[in-house]
Amino acid sequence: MDGDEMTRIIWEKIKERLIFPYVKIEALYYDLGLPYRDQTNDQVTIDAAQAILKHSVGRHAHGDQYKAKDFVVPKPGKVELVYTSNDGQVERHELFTYKTGGVALGMYNTDESIQAFAHSSFQVALNKEWPLYLSTKNTILKKYDGRFKDIFQEIYEKEYKSKFEAKKIWYEHRLIDDMVAQALKSAGGFVWACKNYDGDVQSDIVAQGYGSLGMMTSVLMCPDGKTIESEAAHGTVTRHYREHQKGNQTSTNPIASIFAWTRGLEHRAKLDDTPELAKFARTLEKACVDCVESGKMTKDLAASIHGLPNVKPGMFLNTQDFLEAIAEQLEKNIK
Repeated sequence: MDGDEMTRIIWEKIKERLIFPYVKIEALYYDLGLPYRDQTNDQVTIDAAQAILKHSVGRHAHGDQYKAKDFVVPKPGKVELVYTSNDGQVERHELFTYKTGGVALGMYNTDESIQAFAHSSFQVALNKEWPLYLSTKNTILKKYDGRFKDIFQEIYEKEYKSKFEAKKIWYEHRLIDDMVAQALKSAGGFVWACKNYDGDVQSDIVAQGYGSLGMMTSVLMCPDGKTIESEAAHGTVTRHYREHQKGNQTSTNPIASIFAWTRGLEHRAKLDDTPELAKFARTLEKACVDCVESGKMTKDLAASIHGLPNVKPGMFLNTQDFLEAIAEQLEKNIK
């Protein structure tokens, strides 16, 4: 599934230079860049989603803040939450009476989505054989976050506790404050289940702690433990794309996009029982690591080593040269 801006350019180069010369696999293509989505009135997004369901490579979940309704309150007045059941019963909750203008937010999730999130989290923990922690702020959002806590606990007790104990791992709920501190001081080796906004923020902190957002893998797993979506977790790198449009060279880290391919291929190998494909995916990942460890890297990694003000030309490669260095290393590793 293709995207926009700088990641679109990198995605194409990875495909043509690092994947297709070595892998003969049926690859379905869906252009999810904004121009084609507009051109097809978003039909291409629906087609991609249907292909995901068929081929076990994707996932969808509700987004809390990302599905919320927020608005500006223009003048004094009252904001209420109103629930109307299908049989006509009405329940009202007064949110706030405004003496001046302000802002308001209505947010929701569904039991079905929380249950799916719980199963996905437990499946990831079982696959990795790591303990699982769910973080919420249920001391403040007693009903909302409390629902996450209760559903996770219920599913764990019913379906996963014995499986976890057999692997000598465990599940616990933690307050998000406590969990953030724990994550920073820990040596890792656990799965951290976050609500959507928390995960969006905390994953970037963890990734930058390891050097760069361009090094973060992102594999989303369905509750069935079989369907995944593999992607680069960073955005479209607009700032670099604007430089590219001007004809200037960029030093954009392609590693997260490469690993999106390799993790997808590795999962395909698992589904199809093709160990050669899994071996290639691991070999390509090793080529990326070998390159960086040999001193060939993009500017973001050079900045992590030397500090951004101290980075000079010659300490890093541009996007194209770095991809070529990985391609050369891949050739060596394959031989």
